[in-house]
Amino acid sequence: MPELIAPAVRLHSAWLDAHAEWGPGLHEDGFGLGPSDEVDSPAGFAAWVARLADHHCMYRWIVESDRVLGGIALRHGSSDYVRWAGHIGFGIRPSARQRGLATWAMGRMLDEARVLGLERLLAVCAVDNVASAKTIERCGGVFECIRDTDFGPARRYWIEL
Repeated sequence: MPELIAPAVRLHSAWLDAHAEWGPGLHEDGFGLGPSDEVDSPAGFAAWVARLADHHCMYRWIVESDRVLGGIALRHGSSDYVRWAGHIGFGIRPSARQRGLATWAMGRMLDEARVLGLERLLAVCAVDNVASAKTIERCGGVFECIRDTDFGPARRYWIEL
């Protein structure tokens, strides 16, 4: 049974395994991985995990039997980044997709958003990411529009809490 947990240093090798499955780059939304983060060494990984705990964002990893299946982030506020990327972002490693994990995790993070007193969330996905669009819609997302971004066109949805 999967669970949502705060990022944990003990899962370093499991996280590296998930990261390798995605391939090179920083594209795993929901993990908060930045271009300056060095996650290969134990010390670098520990520093990154500590940074995630201090951020104005709630990060959770989707874990099953100490295997990292994905990540999800609940971003607070209305910064330029939130207006571009949305309040919520998620990613599921390729081998764990089509199990409903993203919908399950998003439902739990929407509960966290309610606890924080948020009333509505912006969710954004690439226009060609049909799986993410369906996940957002299953979780109550109402399509607003498609906007051009630096990374291509993106679908924008609002979720009323």
